Amino acid sequence: MTQVPGRFRNKEEYVHDIFSSIAHRYDLLNTLLSFNQDKYWRRFTVQRSGLQPGGTALDVCCGTGMLTIELAKLAGLQGKVVGLDFCENMLSRAVENINKTPYAGTIKLVQGNAVELPFADNSFDCATIGFALRNVPSIKQTISEMRRVVKPGGKVLSLELSKPSVPVFKQLYYLYFNYLVPVLGRLGIGKEGPYSYLPNSLKDFPHQDEIRDLFVELGLPDARCYELTGGIVSVHVGTKM
Repeated sequence: MTQVPGRFRNKEEYVHDIFSSIAHRYDLLNTLLSFNQDKYWRRFTVQRSGLQPGGTALDVCCGTGMLTIELAKLAGLQGKVVGLDFCENMLSRAVENINKTPYAGTIKLVQGNAVELPFADNSFDCATIGFALRNVPSIKQTISEMRRVVKPGGKVLSLELSKPSVPVFKQLYYLYFNYLVPVLGRLGIGKEGPYSYLPNSLKDFPHQDEIRDLFVELGLPDARCYELTGGIVSVHVGTKM
């Protein structure tokens, strides 16, 4: 389990503190640390959402709204996209990002919790979560909630860091991820801690094959896993039958 510093009551409170402190640099550091691959990863994810113009989508743990905006591009001005997050600072950044796009009327932001989504059953055509399944209090409960609020035939999608297996590349990646990312993150935000959490959270996170099996177990029987950029990230896609 991820080590939670003693001043926090639980992982949820710890994660909230981390993301509150890095919200102002989150987008910039994502782009720099991923060598600008984060944009491609998000586009790949939404392209598999099945979302059509005029459709409805939910982005769980939406953060600064970058994946939410990609969904809005598909849903269009007649569609409806809801971004949900529990961190006020991240939602404030999302407002700024969304207001730079034509989709301010398409997107609605909601403060809420991934393990208890404040929406009725069968409300959305798809539900996504990006780089957050590692951070939720319960992976199972989050996936179950996403499935619950999606309409029959709709998609549940997760974009998440994963564990590459290609020899040599794997060793080079972990060298970068475990040692250089915390240093670069500290330089970027001016404090130690938040970007040390990143590699630690991946160590505790199930392998991408296990996440696919979990999708199946939780009622998404056709679940598939797409490994991108050598397995640095994986996209899981399942259909609610």
